[in-house]
This record gives sequence, C-alpha cells and structure tokens, in this order.
Amino acid sequence: MATESLAPFNADAISPDEVRSIEIYEMQLGRVQAGQMPEEIFLEFRLRHGVYGQRDNGSQMIRVKIPFGGLSAAQTEMLADVAEEFSDNIIHITTRQDVQYHYVDINNTPELMRRLASVGITTKEACGNVVRNVTACPLSGVCNDEPFDVTPHSKALSAFLLGHQDTQDFGRKFKIAFSGCHEHACGLGYMHDIGAVAAIKEVDGKPKRGFKLLVGGGLGAVPHQAKVLTSLYLKRNCYRFRKRLQRCSLAWARRKNRNKARMKFVVAKLGIEEFRRLVLEEREQLRHDPAWTAYLDDLNAYDEAPLKPPTQLNGASKPEGFDAWHATNVRPQRQPGYAWVNITLPLGDITADQARALADISRKYVKDTIRTTVEQNLVLRWVSMSDLPALYQELKAIGLGESGAESTVDITACPGTDSCKLGISSSRGLAAHLRNYFLETGVNEEIQDLRIKISGCPNSCGQHHVANIGFFGSSRRMGKHIAPYYQLILGGHAIENGSAYGLAAGKIHGKNIPQFIEHFDREVS
Repeated sequence: MATESLAPFNADAISPDEVRSIEIYEMQLGRVQAGQMPEEIFLEFRLRHGVYGQRDNGSQMIRVKIPFGGLSAAQTEMLADVAEEFSDNIIHITTRQDVQYHYVDINNTPELMRRLASVGITTKEACGNVVRNVTACPLSGVCNDEPFDVTPHSKALSAFLLGHQDTQDFGRKFKIAFSGCHEHACGLGYMHDIGAVAAIKEVDGKPKRGFKLLVGGGLGAVPHQAKVLTSLYLKRNCYRFRKRLQRCSLAWARRKNRNKARMKFVVAKLGIEEFRRLVLEEREQLRHDPAWTAYLDDLNAYDEAPLKPPTQLNGASKPEGFDAWHATNVRPQRQPGYAWVNITLPLGDITADQARALADISRKYVKDTIRTTVEQNLVLRWVSMSDLPALYQELKAIGLGESGAESTVDITACPGTDSCKLGISSSRGLAAHLRNYFLETGVNEEIQDLRIKISGCPNSCGQHHVANIGFFGSSRRMGKHIAPYYQLILGGHAIENGSAYGLAAGKIHGKNIPQFIEHFDREVS
C-alpha cells in the first residue's frame, strides 16, 4: 500500500522528460500488478529505473545515481526525507558512490522518484544493462597529485549518457570511472569497463590535457584488470572515443551468454592490440551526434568555490578526540589554507537525522561540497583550516565524528544476506564484528593502514579483490549440513587505481575469522 508523502516538495522543479519517464514507470507498474504484463518483462524495465527486488520478496531496494558522488545540501536533505518516509530511515552509500534505500514498498516507488527528481536526482539507469553511475575521485579539484580536475568531465558525461539511444541495448552493465591521478585509490580505474586517468602530455611543444584510457576491467567471479588502450587521448575527443569503445564492445560481446557480455571478456578474447584496431576502425562509422555540442558546453558549467577565506589551524585548545580525528580524517588541499574532511560511515550508513544535520553543517562551513566515496564514506571539501575544531565538535555531536577513516577499522562491506537475494553470507555482520573487535582491542601499528573489504558472494560488490585482506561469502558441506564459509583473498591493493588484485588463500569458517585476524595481527607485530 502506497504511503502518502508527508514533507512538501516542489513538483514544478521536475523536468518534463523526468515527469514523463516516471508516469510511464507508474503505468507499467500498474499493468504488471493488474496481470496485464508478465513479471519477467517488467523486471528489466524496473531495474533500469533503479528498482531491485530484495531477499524478503516483499520489498525493494532502490538505487539512486549520484554522478561523481556530488551532492548539494538540498539534495542531501531530500535523501533524508525519502529515507524517513519510504525506507528504514537509513541512507546507504555504495562502493560506486551511489545511494541505496532498502525495504521500500514498490507502490511507493513512483512518489519516491518524484521527490528525488525535484532536486535533480534520478534512479534511472542505476541498475540494469545500461551505463551505470559515472564515478570520479571525490578529491578531484583539491588533490595535490592531480594534473587537472576531472569533476566537470564525469558530471558532463553522466548527463550525456543518461537516456542516450546508444546506451539502451547493452548485453550487460557498463561501468566508467574517472581518476584525477595515477597514484591513489580514489578512481579505481583498473576495475572498470573504461577507466579515464587524467594526464598531461606535450604535443607540438605545448602541454595538452587528456586521459590515459584503461579498458576491459572488472571484478566479480572472474576478475580482469583493465589494459591500457592509449596513454593520452585529448579530453575534447575522449567521449567520442568512449562511444566507439561501447559500440565495439556491444558488437563483439557474446550477448547470448549473459555471463560473457562484458567488455572484459571481449578484450581478453581479442587481445588489446586487436581491440584497439577495431576501436579506431569504428571511428569512421560514427554519425554526427547533436548532443555532443551540449556535452562540450557542459564541460565549463561546473564551478566549485569555497565559502570562507583560507586560514591556518591555530594553537588554541582543541576538543577531546580532535587530534586522533585530525590525524586520520583530515588532509590539506592543494589550495593553501583549506582541508578536506573524510566522514567515517560504519557500514556505509547514515541516518535521516544525521543527513539533515550534515546538510546544515555543509551550508555553514563548505557551501554544498559533499561527496560520496567508493569507500562508503562522505567527504567535505574546502574547509577553512581554522574551522576544523568547531566542525569536529558539530560532527561529533551528530555521531559523525569517528576517527580511523580508510584505516583497518574502516571496513567496506556490501549488503550481503541482510537484504540481497544473491547474498551467501552476512558481510555487514562480519564487518561490524571486526570493526568492534579492532576498536575494543586496538590495532597493531604495523597493520593500522591495511584495508579490509567484504562481499556477501563472489560478485564483489564489496570490492574484495582490491583489499589487502578480502573476504567473500562461500559455503562448505560439513556432513549433512552446509556451513557458512568465507573465501580469503590476500595481497590486493587499491592504490594506483586498483592495479593489483589479491589471490585466493583458502576458506575460513565465519566464526573463525576473528581468530584469524588475531593470528595475523600477532604474526606481523
């Protein structure tokens, strides 16, 4: 039964295209409920609108696209309203910078979509055989190691691809990521169908901006690391190049075998040299795209400015806990006098009340510069240094002042058997248990920067392949019973855009993982 919307919203702010799209979705939902459309036909349709069935078979998971992870204060408040009215009061941040809601009544999904659309957010093409969320380094624009800011490119490409006719007929999902630099983990380009890494190269004696393009990456049960397609492709041409890549992938993918219809299998089968030849050949077949001019104009439409002037952190007394938080959660920007702040979200969850309070905090300190991260955290950028103690106190007051961001205690986990139909084990339960173990016993200095990532099944939504210590849900027959086990993955790392995947190192019964961690801790101490 549909829930009546309580909080007001501006329906006039919804674009005509989005109004029509939601009306069509609502009509198709009514048809399937009336028995006028087969459920299997509606399945792909609802997936393309971000609606997934859950494990309980009575509610839905809703995925919301957050291009480049960028959120305004108003959007954050709307996400909170939706979580409170239609979900379980929780906003979940995913490992691809999206937002997910769980336990949503399918009858509420049209109204939920309208609420989000009123602030410029959509669930369209967040799931299904389409181009998924275009992710980007959340530090791009403020990072010390980037040649240029990739934010405008990821933002414009997201808009260009949404609903584009060439993205509606893929054999499988297609994932794109932008990274501002080669050194860090923020973009994870090597695990995407296309990874674009910012680069500058001298051409005819002049420095030119472009991208090192990586193709054919992916995780899942059969992980592949992307191959370098080109060391520099000029940025104004990069997206026509992307279009050629997608067309080649679509033409060669084994679409009758859904499990093989990903670019990683095409590149592996053909080899990077032949794949590169086909992509260049495809250039001659592309027709003019009138949306291209709008895309190029959008590249210059993004501008992020600080709210306050730059300052320095003074020697005044600091609140209790500030030093530990500052050591792990705060880093200086390349702009002197400013810092970016990493807000730790255990299990990637933030409540509706916390989100509303954070929106107010962002207005006070940073002017709408909230970003989601692939580590399931949030980032505030452009914090004036002298504001850090006051900001910490306000974050701490709403339960968002925990230290340890991107350390051993900051464990990544997918939903697992809490809600996912494909889950084999409780990845969130294990992550919470390990986090509490580390907080209670302390973390050996030798392993305090190790990253642990957990997936509930081999599909790697928790990105266990790029963890120093990874686990994914498995099982083992013990006599007449099936026991819950986890496959252990060791040796991966996310730095350098996820350039090294871990290797399988045996299975561990779920109840024995804390003992394994204790043993591992002792061995390296």
